[in-house]
Amino acid sequence: MTLDARPDVVTPREHAGAVGTVETPRRGRWVDVWDPEDAGFWAGKGRRVARRNLWPSIFAEFLGFSVWQLWSIVVVSLPAAGFSYSTDQMFWLVALPSLVGATLRLPYTFAVPKFGGRNWTIVSALLLLIPSTGLAYFVSKPDTPFWLMALVAATAGVGGGNFASSMTNISFFFPERDKGFALGLNAAGGNLGVAVVQLLVPIVIVAGAGLSLDRAGLMWLPLIALAAVLAWKLMDNLSVATSSFRASIAAAKRPHTWVISFLYIGTFGSFIGFSAAFPLLIKTTFPELAAVKIAFLGALVGSVARPFGGKLSDRVGGAWVTVCAFVVMGLGILSAIVALKAGSFPGFLISFLVLFVASGAGNGSTYRMIPAVFRRTTLDLDGRPDLVRARREAAACIGIASAVGAYGGFLVPRGFAMSSSHFGSLIPALYSFCGFYLICLALTYFCYLRRGGPLSQERV
Repeated sequence: MTLDARPDVVTPREHAGAVGTVETPRRGRWVDVWDPEDAGFWAGKGRRVARRNLWPSIFAEFLGFSVWQLWSIVVVSLPAAGFSYSTDQMFWLVALPSLVGATLRLPYTFAVPKFGGRNWTIVSALLLLIPSTGLAYFVSKPDTPFWLMALVAATAGVGGGNFASSMTNISFFFPERDKGFALGLNAAGGNLGVAVVQLLVPIVIVAGAGLSLDRAGLMWLPLIALAAVLAWKLMDNLSVATSSFRASIAAAKRPHTWVISFLYIGTFGSFIGFSAAFPLLIKTTFPELAAVKIAFLGALVGSVARPFGGKLSDRVGGAWVTVCAFVVMGLGILSAIVALKAGSFPGFLISFLVLFVASGAGNGSTYRMIPAVFRRTTLDLDGRPDLVRARREAAACIGIASAVGAYGGFLVPRGFAMSSSHFGSLIPALYSFCGFYLICLALTYFCYLRRGGPLSQERV
C-alpha cells in the first residue's frame, strides 16, 4: 500500500519540507514526512497516527517482557518437577536472560532505522517463539543437564531486546511535550508483562491434574502470533527514525549519555533485577510461607508507577523526580533490612513494594531526562537547539542507556546469590544496593540540579 492511499498519513505534497522529509518517498508502509512539533500537523493527523502505532508497540513489548522474565517464576517450580539444581544454579537461570537481553538492546536499537519500526516489531515478536517453545520442551525433561537448561534460559533474552527497539521507535512519533508520558506508557506496558507472567504462570501450570510446566511456554504462542499480525496491520515505518551509527557514536561521546546510563542501572536495573529475583527470594527466605503467588505485586506496582513518573517529570522535571526516587528506594532497602532481621514477611513485602514503586517512577523520570538533556546540549551553529540531531542522538542514548541499565537485571540476582553463598544472608547485598542508590542520588544532583551547574536553569 502506498502512502497516498492512506487517509491518516501525511504525504510529502501535503507538508513539504517538514522534519524528516525524504526526497524520494518509498512505497509501502513508510511515512516519509513526520513533524510532531508542528501543532497543525500534530492536531490534524499526527496524533492519530502516533496513537495507532503506540498500542501495537505496547502489546509486543508486553509479550517481550513476559517471555524475558518467564524463568523468574518457572525456577520456583523446578524442584517440584524433579529437577535437582542448586539455589545458586537457579539464580543463574534467573539472571542469564537479563544478561543476554541487555547485550541485545544496542543492536535492537539499530534495527529500527535499518529495517523500520513496524518491520522490526514483526520480526522481534516472532523471535519470541524460540524461547517459548524451548522452555515448553525442556522443562518436561528433569534429566536435562544444567548447561543445556542455562542455554535455553539465555534465549529468553530476545524478549529483553524488544524494549530498546520499541522505545527508540516510539520516541520519534511524539512531540517533546508528550514524550515523557508516551514513553512511560510504552515502557509500562512492557514492564507489566513481568507482573502478568508471575501472576498467570503459577495458575496455568497447576490447572487440571498435576504440574505441567510446559504450559508456561505454550501459553504465549498464540499471543505472539497476534502481536505480529497487529504490527503488520496497524503500524508504520518512519523515515525520520534514523538513529544512525554516526548518531550513536556522537551520543556515546557525550558524558551525559553515560551519566544517564549509570542512573538507569539504579532505576530500571533495580526494577528488572528485583522483579526477576523476587519470587526466588520469597521462596528461599520464607520457605514456610506459601507466598510466592503474590510475588507479581512487586512488578505490578512498579509498572503502574512508571508512566506516572514520566507524567510528573513532564511537569516538574525528570531530575527532581529521579532524586526523590533514589531517596525512597534507599529507605525501602533499609526497611527491608529491618524486616529481615525481625523475620517479618509483611514488613519485607511492604518494603519491597515501596522499592518497586520508587524504581518504576524512576524509570519514567530517567527516560524523560534524555530528550530534555539532548535538546539543551545539541546546538546548531547559531547556538539554537538542533532538533533533528537532538532527536537522533537522544534515540541513540535511549538504546545505550536501556542496554547498560538492563545489566542490573543480571547484577541484582547474582548479588543476592553471592551474598547468600558467602554470608548466609541477603543483608550484605541490600546494604550494597543502598550505597549504590546514594551514589546515584549524588550524581543526579551534581549534574542536573546543583546551583550553578550547566543545566541547573533547565527543567531536565
